[in-house]
Amino acid sequence: MGARGPSVLDNALTHYYDRVQTALHRVAESRRADARKDFSPGPLLTPPTDRFRAYVSVSGLAATEAGEHHGVRLTLLDLMRNPGTRTTKTMASLVIVARAAHHVRETGERLMLLTPSSANKATALRDAVLRAVDHGLVTRDGLRVACVVPEESAHKVWRSRLSDDPELRRRNPVLVHAGSGAAVKALAGEAAGDAAARIRHLTGVRVWHTLDLDNYRAADTVRAYFEDEYLPPRDGRVRWHSHAVSSAFGLLGHHLGTRLLAREKIGSGAARPSPGYLLVQHLATPDMVLGLHRDGGLPAYGLDRGSGLFTQAANPRFPAAADDPSESIDPTFYTKTPATAPAMSEIVRTQGGGGLVVSRHECLARYARVRALVAPAGIQLPSDPARLREWSLVMVVTGTLLAVERGLVEADEVVVHGSGSYTADDFAPLPAAALRPVGSVTDVADALHAAAAAR
Repeated sequence: MGARGPSVLDNALTHYYDRVQTALHRVAESRRADARKDFSPGPLLTPPTDRFRAYVSVSGLAATEAGEHHGVRLTLLDLMRNPGTRTTKTMASLVIVARAAHHVRETGERLMLLTPSSANKATALRDAVLRAVDHGLVTRDGLRVACVVPEESAHKVWRSRLSDDPELRRRNPVLVHAGSGAAVKALAGEAAGDAAARIRHLTGVRVWHTLDLDNYRAADTVRAYFEDEYLPPRDGRVRWHSHAVSSAFGLLGHHLGTRLLAREKIGSGAARPSPGYLLVQHLATPDMVLGLHRDGGLPAYGLDRGSGLFTQAANPRFPAAADDPSESIDPTFYTKTPATAPAMSEIVRTQGGGGLVVSRHECLARYARVRALVAPAGIQLPSDPARLREWSLVMVVTGTLLAVERGLVEADEVVVHGSGSYTADDFAPLPAAALRPVGSVTDVADALHAAAAAR
C-alpha cells in the first residue's frame, strides 16, 4: 500500500463559515417543527471577526491517500488536529460554544452548557469554552459548562486551566457517576428539566442540555464540504465512508452536508453520487451493526482451549476471535440501542454500506499495519499499544481492512474517518480536586446550582 502526503485545511470553520451557518438554519427549521425539543440558543454563530477566527483556528482537517488494499483505494480523513483534544468532537464543540457566546452577547442571559459524556465530548466542550473565554468571545461568568461522566472513563477527561484555576473550576464542574453510560445520560437529561428551571430562577443562569443530534450534525457537514473541495470522487467510482461509531453523529452530519451540497448544485450538472457508509463497532455495543444486518444476528462464541480465545465462523461481520465476547475496547463507545440507529440504517439501506464489529485481539493483530498506514498522515501511534487511551482510529482502520478482506465492501474506494486517537503522553487526567462524585439527580442539581452561583 503506497501513500501520498496530506491535503490540509487549517481552519475549516472559517473557510466554510457561511455553509455551516446555512446548515444550522436548516436544522433549526426542523427543530421548530418539533415541540418536544428543549431550549436552544438559536442557530446564529458569533460573527466571523478576527477573534472568532483565532477561536476556531484548531478546526483543521486533512486527507491523506493511503494506497490500495485488495484493490480498494483508501484515504484517511484526519479529524483529530486540535492538540487540545485529539478528537473530532472539537468541530461540534466549537460551533456549540460559538452559538452560546453569541446568545450571551446578544441577550445578556448567562448560560451553562450541560452534557453527559464518556469523556471526549467533555474534553472538547471544556476546551471550546476555555478558548472562547481566552479569545474574548465571552466572559467566564457569561458561559460555563458542566459535564457528567461515568466513573470508568473519567480518567480520559483532559486536564486544563479549566480544572487548575480555582475560579474556573468552581464554574465548570466535572461530575462523576459510578453507573453506566445510560445512567449518566439519564441523570443529565433529568437535571435539565425542573432542576434547571429552578437554577435559572435562583441564579439567572440558563442551562442548555447540548446532547442533541442537531447540535452535532450541522457542524459535521464540514466533512462533506471538505470532501467536495479536496477529495472529489473519480467518475464512475463507488465511494464509501467508514467510521467507528457509538451513535453515528459524525456520519449523519456528513450525510446532511452531502444533501446540502446536492441542493447547491441543482441544475449545474456537478452533483456528486451519494456515498455508502461502513459502521465499525465493538462487541460491548454492536447494536447499529445488528440493526443493519438482522439476518446474521449475534453469533455464538465458543472457547478455543488451544488459544484461549473465543471464536466463531458463522458471521463475517463479527470478530473471528476475541478475548471476551462482550468486551469493550474503549469506553468512548458506550451507547446501547442509540436513537439515531433507524435514521442511519435507512441511509445505509438506501445508499449502500454496512457494518462490522471488531475485537481487541483483531486490533492488536493488525496494529503494526495500522501504525504504518497512518504514519504518512503525520499521525504517530505509539509502538506500545498499551499507551493508547483512545482507540477510535485503530478500530476504524482495522475494521475497514477486515471488511475489505472479507469481501464486505462493495466500493472502489473508502474514506476512513479518523475521529480520535491519543496516548497517555498527550494529556494529563483531571486531578481529584476537579472531580465531584454524584449519585442522584439531586446531587447533580446541587452541583449545577453551586456552579451557576459562583461569582
